[in-house]
Amino acid sequence: MTQPLWWQHGTIYQVYPRSFQDSNNDGIGDLRGIESRLDDLVALGVDAIWISPIYPSPMADFGYDVADYTGIDPRFGTLEDFDSLLKAAHDRGLKLLLDFVPNHSSDQHPWFLESRSSRDNPKRDWYIWRDAAPDGGPPNNWISDFGGPAWEWDETTGQYYYHAFLKEQPDLNWRNPELRAAMLDVLHFWFARGVDGFRIDVLWHMVKHADFPDNPENPAYAPAMGEMHRVLQLHSTDQPEVHGIAANMRRIADSYPERVLIGEIYLPIERLMAYYGEGKPGVHLPFNFQLIDAPWEARSLAGLIADYEAALPAGGWPNWVLGNHDRPRAATRFGPAQARVAAMLLLTLRGTPTIYYGDEIGMQDVVIPAPLVQDPRELREPGLGLGRDPVRTPMAWDDNPNAGFSAATPWLPLHDDWQAHNVAAQRDDPRSMWRLYHDLLALRRSHAALSMGSWLPIDCAGTLLAYERSHHGQRLLVVLNLGDTPQSFAIPEWAEGLSVLLTTGTGDDPAILGPNEGYILG
Repeated sequence: MTQPLWWQHGTIYQVYPRSFQDSNNDGIGDLRGIESRLDDLVALGVDAIWISPIYPSPMADFGYDVADYTGIDPRFGTLEDFDSLLKAAHDRGLKLLLDFVPNHSSDQHPWFLESRSSRDNPKRDWYIWRDAAPDGGPPNNWISDFGGPAWEWDETTGQYYYHAFLKEQPDLNWRNPELRAAMLDVLHFWFARGVDGFRIDVLWHMVKHADFPDNPENPAYAPAMGEMHRVLQLHSTDQPEVHGIAANMRRIADSYPERVLIGEIYLPIERLMAYYGEGKPGVHLPFNFQLIDAPWEARSLAGLIADYEAALPAGGWPNWVLGNHDRPRAATRFGPAQARVAAMLLLTLRGTPTIYYGDEIGMQDVVIPAPLVQDPRELREPGLGLGRDPVRTPMAWDDNPNAGFSAATPWLPLHDDWQAHNVAAQRDDPRSMWRLYHDLLALRRSHAALSMGSWLPIDCAGTLLAYERSHHGQRLLVVLNLGDTPQSFAIPEWAEGLSVLLTTGTGDDPAILGPNEGYILG
């Protein structure tokens, strides 16, 4: 039998580098800070870390505007610091993934500076340039994901360039073979250095319709949704040619041992599945964000999980995510008590889970006073709840000043209750969120049924969600109460002799689940 790969049985932990650990007391996290906290991640029990962008950047979008794809921003350290971090991670048995941002660069990248210098520059076609519409306006009605037109007029050369996000983030033209080769060389650079994989930013945005037709109007649009939703991104995203690019990236990854590619793709399930590959292999893991957006209701989630399992292509490995640097935190969406149940769900479903830093101590969204707002999304469309600063606040490590994150004032404020909600306080508390995550990860390591086994739903009613995980004769039962009232559960006959391996609460009878309570029996 083929042995499972590390990214199939392992758990990935997302590090937002600005907010993880500051080593030089400038209020911003950095690579040496991350290295100093690796032992904490080993103690938690994760297998890999994914670090959001650390490349040189003007920080218009906090690193997602890359000015050099093969360097390190001085705010985070040096290439030597990165090499030290990578070695330290590998020495501890941890894998390390980077964020690859292939859809757009910074407007300060040397490529774009050349591209915009003249219409006949050799790199002109490395970006997307179009003539104005007959009325002198933008070439079409495409809207930036951050609001406003997705086209910026360039006075020097008399054309518009396309930017799916900020005007400081011009989109790269992946139809150009020279650009394509240059970007694929970036993957080789980091893989050869020892990086274990990449999370690929906005993969589904990378190719646009060749004729740039208008996007259709969205009949369901309401201003509270954000201006980007005024049109449906039919022609500006998810074009068929993107799968050939993903296949080329996969071919490069597969030329190195045990590398992994994870695609950021916000699409309905039937379209998401295409990113596993059509004809040729695509990315190993198209991110599955359903738990972030789905109604937190037992019957809906049961159907969602079953539909996702049924939709997976042959050989496709599942994955699950509860939160990330763009979306509200789990403890804010569900409340602290139900967030414990959500953690048990995340770490007992079939497939690779990704944990967002701070979720393991129950961090919630932090209200950011208007003068302290940093995120361009909030600054451009204020008051709609679209800002991402609240989920990017500094990690709380202990009860030292600034929660042990920095001796300086952090770049964003900490959560108010950081003196109780920090790693040091929770590691010694058997009922803490950190201990629950630790124990769940330990169970995944010791029970192959959880990390590699099959998933089978179990019929139940009310606010209960239950399923079986089994592997080579090992059978486990997971039952979760997604509500705030007690629920009775009929334990299946095959599971009547099983013992309680872990619970989110204080009860000991899985036949009567308390509010916001979950059990694992084995």
